[in-house]
Amino acid sequence: MQVNAAIITEQGITFAIVLVKPHVVQSSVSARELREALSTIDKFAGLPIVLAAQDAWGTFTYQGRPDVARFLASLDASRIPWSSYTISGHLVM
Repeated sequence: MQVNAAIITEQGITFAIVLVKPHVVQSSVSARELREALSTIDKFAGLPIVLAAQDAWGTFTYQGRPDVARFLASLDASRIPWSSYTISGHLVM
């Protein structure tokens, strides 16, 4: 499975951002479960994980650790260095 994500270090905090469909961030239960599942994957293990969803107008919504989500909301999303990661298993994203 391929996921679009970024691993960033900012102000001494390394965290992961994972792009998901908007319905995932609209449900706190779904978002928490996905973050927990992603945290078991080597690439993201031990990192705070923030989920990012883009609506039809290109506006991003972030869900996860509040200080990191606020930081990301203050950025122009085009500055996020998205990469494609291959992960094994099946996650609902």
